[in-house]
Amino acid sequence: MAAEFLTFGAEGILTRAASLAEQELSLLWGFKGELTSLRDSLSKLEAMLRDAQHLQVRGERVEMWVKDLEGIAHEADDVLDEYEYELLRRKVEIQNQIKKKVLNFFSRHNPIAFRLKMAHKIKNINASLANLKNEAASIGLVDRSTLVNATSHDIGGLDRETVSNFDQDEKDIVGRTEVASDIVTTLINSGKNQENYLSVMAIVGMGGLGKTTLAKSVYNDPEIGRHFDQKIWVCVSTPFEVKKILSEILECLKPEKAGIKGKATICENLQEDLKGKTYLLVLDDVWNDDRNKWDDLMSCLLNATSTKASKILVTTRNVSVSSIVQTLPTCVLGKLSEDQCWCILKYKAFLDTSVVLTEDQERIGREIAKKCAGVPLVAKVLGNMMRSQDIDGWRSILESRIWDLPEGEERILSVLKLSFDKLKSPYLKQCFAYCSMFVKDFQIQKDDLINLWMAQGLLYPSPPNRRNLEMEDIGNEYFNILLNNSFFQDVEKDWYGNITSCKMHDLVHDLAEHVSKRKSNNSNETRHMTHIPTSVLQGVPERSAHKLRSLFLNVEVLGDILPNFRGLRVLNLYQADIKELPIAIGKLKHLRYLDVSYTNIKALPKSVGKLYNLQTLRMEGVELEEFPKELQNLINLRHIYFYPYDMKFPAGMGRLTNLRTLQYFIVGKETGRGIEELAGLNLLKGQLYISNLEHMRDGEEAKKAKLVKKTNISKLKFQWAEDRSSITNDEEVLEGLQPHPSKLEFLQLFNFMGDKCPSWIMSSSFPVLKRLKIYNARNLTEWLESGIVVFPCLEELVLRNCDKLRSAPSHFPSLKTLKIHSMGSGMPIANISNKLTTLTSLTIRKISGLVSLPEGMLKNNKNLTYLEIEDCQELTRIASPDVVGSCALLDSVRISNCPILAYLPDGLLTTSLKKLVVQDCNGLQLLPVTQALPSLCKLEITGCQELSSLPSGLDYYTSLQELAISNCDMLTSALIHSLPSLRKLSIFGCSMSPESVPSLLGFTCLRELRIEDSHGLTSLPIRLESCSCLEVLRISKLPNVESITSLDNLTNLQELGIFSCDGLKSLPSGLAITSCLNHLKTLEIGGFWKELDSFPAFQVTSQLKTLKLWGWPKLKSLPEQIQHFTSLTFFKVESFDGMEALPEWLRNLTSLKYLDIYYCKNMMYLPTLEAMQCLTKLERIWILHCPLLKERCNKKSGSEWPKISRIPRIYVDHVRL
Repeated sequence: MAAEFLTFGAEGILTRAASLAEQELSLLWGFKGELTSLRDSLSKLEAMLRDAQHLQVRGERVEMWVKDLEGIAHEADDVLDEYEYELLRRKVEIQNQIKKKVLNFFSRHNPIAFRLKMAHKIKNINASLANLKNEAASIGLVDRSTLVNATSHDIGGLDRETVSNFDQDEKDIVGRTEVASDIVTTLINSGKNQENYLSVMAIVGMGGLGKTTLAKSVYNDPEIGRHFDQKIWVCVSTPFEVKKILSEILECLKPEKAGIKGKATICENLQEDLKGKTYLLVLDDVWNDDRNKWDDLMSCLLNATSTKASKILVTTRNVSVSSIVQTLPTCVLGKLSEDQCWCILKYKAFLDTSVVLTEDQERIGREIAKKCAGVPLVAKVLGNMMRSQDIDGWRSILESRIWDLPEGEERILSVLKLSFDKLKSPYLKQCFAYCSMFVKDFQIQKDDLINLWMAQGLLYPSPPNRRNLEMEDIGNEYFNILLNNSFFQDVEKDWYGNITSCKMHDLVHDLAEHVSKRKSNNSNETRHMTHIPTSVLQGVPERSAHKLRSLFLNVEVLGDILPNFRGLRVLNLYQADIKELPIAIGKLKHLRYLDVSYTNIKALPKSVGKLYNLQTLRMEGVELEEFPKELQNLINLRHIYFYPYDMKFPAGMGRLTNLRTLQYFIVGKETGRGIEELAGLNLLKGQLYISNLEHMRDGEEAKKAKLVKKTNISKLKFQWAEDRSSITNDEEVLEGLQPHPSKLEFLQLFNFMGDKCPSWIMSSSFPVLKRLKIYNARNLTEWLESGIVVFPCLEELVLRNCDKLRSAPSHFPSLKTLKIHSMGSGMPIANISNKLTTLTSLTIRKISGLVSLPEGMLKNNKNLTYLEIEDCQELTRIASPDVVGSCALLDSVRISNCPILAYLPDGLLTTSLKKLVVQDCNGLQLLPVTQALPSLCKLEITGCQELSSLPSGLDYYTSLQELAISNCDMLTSALIHSLPSLRKLSIFGCSMSPESVPSLLGFTCLRELRIEDSHGLTSLPIRLESCSCLEVLRISKLPNVESITSLDNLTNLQELGIFSCDGLKSLPSGLAITSCLNHLKTLEIGGFWKELDSFPAFQVTSQLKTLKLWGWPKLKSLPEQIQHFTSLTFFKVESFDGMEALPEWLRNLTSLKYLDIYYCKNMMYLPTLEAMQCLTKLERIWILHCPLLKERCNKKSGSEWPKISRIPRIYVDHVRL
């Protein structure tokens, strides 16, 4: 394989040498002969490399010869790269108007010495190459230069069908449908009567059988989505790091919490985010068979889990893993049948399962299917190979020697290797090999990968017929070829259908590591190192350090050794623990890719401006205070990624004429920051967001941006400041910012204050525009003439805060999503809607004067699935029943804050409806639902003050899982008798009488019950004890409830809250005296009858983690039994006005991490210093509205301060001390 890679290396260097030799510069006087010799030598050696890779037997001498050639080729590359660096440096000097003599062209010191030094290096390289040519003959290598033209290294030599990017989505899992259904059934129905808080199921099988694909099918199953509140997917692989897994779980739940560090803090956030929720966690590709590590993970998850119905699904190749983790039956994944393998082969080979095959194709194809041995990955890879082969190619696959290997992963790797060998371009092979830099299961960002390939010099368009291609275009084609040959999978796409990321199968990653022959991080031969500790980095010998081409680090970079890595092309410091970038970064002359994203640096050193070869600079998630002015020297820069935050935008961006990516441009008033800086950046691609447009004088200045010449911009946003003292020129400015329409897919105007849209919107056609958003155009009155089709492909239209708009376009033949928000009463919605027939989603918000939706808006859009109407104060009806009935596919309806809407039409509630939310519709008196809604999963009714009853047919909603009723003062009857599928029932702020509260006898699946702030209730629903699956019960603000029925049968309860019930005189059976609630983890009680002299006795199990107590004025102490709750991690005391000090026995709560003391106005003292020191795990104390204790906790003079000073986080009245 090394020979194949060196073909690429030599060819890339050939291109560079030839390019330099042909330049007519005085600089190269005296060097053209040497460079020509270098080019010729490389050409001969390239031909000999071809002979080396065709040898059937490669001896040690051949391998050593190839290795030596590799080293010399890299030396040549470095020398030629240094020439290019100096050319770029001189170009920068000229641009900076530094006047120097010709003799000072390259060096500030001695240009002749520099010239002699470079000549000496090239002569040495030529001498070494000559020796290699002589040695080649002695080891049997011959010149195969006659074959060079016959075997093109360019992707143009590939079958174009393999370059096309077809849809890789796996819509069906061949042969696994029944297995997937069984797993779904097990996950949903199992564990109801088990003691496990978390049930675990494992899918076991050898690599390539489709474990991940099967798990993904289960994960995306609609039944799973309806059953679990949350779904979480984490790729584990190796090593098995509990903290990392927990962090990825948290990031999956809340992406904004991705940066949280510390295992305890992560667990605290997980507990908060998963509280009261059921979830399915998929742990993909688990190798760990260390029970202690698994128990550690499970312990953390159990602490965060408050429901018994949560499940974990594990995929693994290791049977021993399943024996450790499983609590449910293991799914041992079998092989596919020959027919199923043939089905996959046929689809991949022809992209059409109905194609008619010849007799030979059918026979040979089925023979190959037998060879797949039931492994779907093999079938996919071979099918992709067969697509680009004729019948002889199929025979070649069938007769391959790989079938002599035993079945198993070794054969699968050989099949993958066969597919790899079929790739015709050595450049492409090297691009694949470079992917071994990523850890297994890594989500590879497509654009970033292409930038990395480019930095390594893998995307040179060497054949003359391809020199018009951008390197990024070649990289995109390479990506598609690898994707279409199944080397990439699990693609993710953006809104427009463009692929943004992918993954590699584990076995494919193994192949990448094999063919790259990437040594360990400690090897002296390593050219790429990834994620190594500082100690290893310091130990790299200087002789080896300069050979490195890639360095991925997440530790502190040491400035004193960074210059040792002078050959670096890639330096990736993503999320590295650094606060500054060393000045020595400027010495990395060859650097083409630098990533400092999500680090803590606040500034870039000026020396960054010396990185003249830099192509990609990533600074996402970095809050720079200011860019150095030297940034304008990076004239080779092609991609810069950052988010502007409040930083001062760099001046002189107009000099970076090679830029392809500049996502943000902030118009400034200062020289070098004006809109004219965009004039020469005509190679820009993708998105461009231009803000602070109020700083521009007029349309003539706007024209200086020359946006109309930027033919590759696909997303464009124009933004003015919202609060401006004067608005005079917005129309002129926007007129001057005319974009090129050919590739524009997204256009947004923000805070535009002109009266009318620019002429280019009305006169130009935007053939591919898919999304158009106009926000806060408060003076806009005119848009397009009626009947004009300017946006034939527009799929989403958003109009918001266009108060004066009096006209609107009406012809959108492809529109799917329409959102109209905060528009004046003059907005002619009917003009828009009557011509629309393709809508699937409609959102209407805050439209003044809207009495009813226009008839055509619903009647003409029969494919509508989502309808939302919000804050329409004059709306009296949605539409007539017959009109609404046209929308038979509606599955989600949300109506909110329409105060005089009296009813919902029958036709709105269709048999396909899954979610109905009605909020703050005070005039709504009834929900006329007389028919069964078999698909309805969620019904939420909030703030409907006139609603007196729920629909009479509610019992027939067989799929209803969540019912929430709140703040419906007139609701006196629920009329619910049996909802066997219901899992969550919430009743807030309703005036129902005790007799109107439904019996819970038929609520057999109920897991969560919340009844709060309902003053009419004197008792809880009858037959509460029949809800044996109940896991969460919260009862609060029920002042007339004097007693609560027994909780003895609710043995699955994990969270119980009974508080702010002023009439309650005793705790229910099951909590008082002896506890049957063996799974209880969270308990909130208190705020009972004010005449009670002491807190009612209660008992809990040792597993209780969270305890919150509410007191009342008479109470002077805490219940003493709390001192025995030694597993408590969270303890909150609130409203104990009669208590002056916390008890000394608090020292016994040795597991305590969080202590909150709220609204205890007479509290003055904490336990003694000795007692507080016993709380060794205490991480946080929060004191709120406790004036006397606050005074004593003063950091300077407070008597209680020494008791808490050691605690990591101390808050007093929202201020961290």
